[in-house]
Amino acid sequence: MSSRHHIDDFMRGRIIGKIEEGRKITDVARELDIAHSVVSRLWKSFKTTGMCSRRHGEGRVRSTMPAEDRYIVLSAKSNRRTTAQQVANQFLAASGKQITRKTVARRLRGGGLYARRPVVGVPLTRQHRTARWQWCREHHNWTEQDWASVLFSDENLNPIENVWDALGRQVAGRNYPPTNKNTLLCALTEEWDKLPQQLLDNVVQSMVRRVECCITLHGGHIPY
Repeated sequence: MSSRHHIDDFMRGRIIGKIEEGRKITDVARELDIAHSVVSRLWKSFKTTGMCSRRHGEGRVRSTMPAEDRYIVLSAKSNRRTTAQQVANQFLAASGKQITRKTVARRLRGGGLYARRPVVGVPLTRQHRTARWQWCREHHNWTEQDWASVLFSDENLNPIENVWDALGRQVAGRNYPPTNKNTLLCALTEEWDKLPQQLLDNVVQSMVRRVECCITLHGGHIPY
């Protein structure tokens, strides 16, 4: 049974954001382990005042709205190596509002993202390295035309990963970030159509260099 009755502004923002996405109050209360009555009152208050922060005298006013919180999280997810300060700078450029890196960190925690060292890659066993090295040796003489019609499951030997990364950055940089599945699908479709052909050509052409690099590193991780 839900037991939490006292919540901070950050949690209030999470609650409002989830309900705005179309989630039911009952589901949100159960997921976050917060009393249904608390979630219901918060939602009614938000619809009336447009604010999810506590009343005057109960704490400082929240610096970002739920839609802006989602933009911050999406910006970070589009490039997991982005720092909190870089996300704050992107937010300033997109919204004209200045926030601190600590605010960014709090919003990211609310979205399930936590600061950690970047993962270099899935650890490779000797068998993995040998298989990668042999595969690259077998495809060392392939042309760009050969690579243009191939799909891969290996993360850093797969050029499409670079395309997804570019697409994510473009969606995150929109003036009005997606707020639900429908607007996200629309944004992805629009930004996909805007991707320059040169980008697609470049990632395909990079396969020759990826294979050579993998051979040089004897099947180890490559910097792509």
